Amino acid sequence: MAGRSRLARLGLDKLIHEKSRLMILTYLASGEEPEIGFTELRDALSMSAGNLSIQLKTLEEAGLVSIRKSFKANKPYTGVRLSVEGGRALDEYLSELETILATARKTRGEAL
Repeated sequence: MAGRSRLARLGLDKLIHEKSRLMILTYLASGEEPEIGFTELRDALSMSAGNLSIQLKTLEEAGLVSIRKSFKANKPYTGVRLSVEGGRALDEYLSELETILATARKTRGEAL
């Protein structure tokens, strides 16, 4: 029962928990380069341009990513990077998720 009360106090960030946004943040956090182009991100995550744009706007408004528009070789370029706040928020989300998983595994192990 202690595990359940502990879990009830956790609150996964709903902004990050949404599948598309979690994929975006995780992809940005796992890259070697700090900035990823919109097209690369779209293709890597198999998202439509429209859906990616909407999710990035939501993440940018929350301060979790920054978006930079420029030109590369005379072509429009949109660069996306994880903000410091976004990195912290993702780390906190993952920590809470790890706690949930560990509690569930421990509880299931005790029940068997």
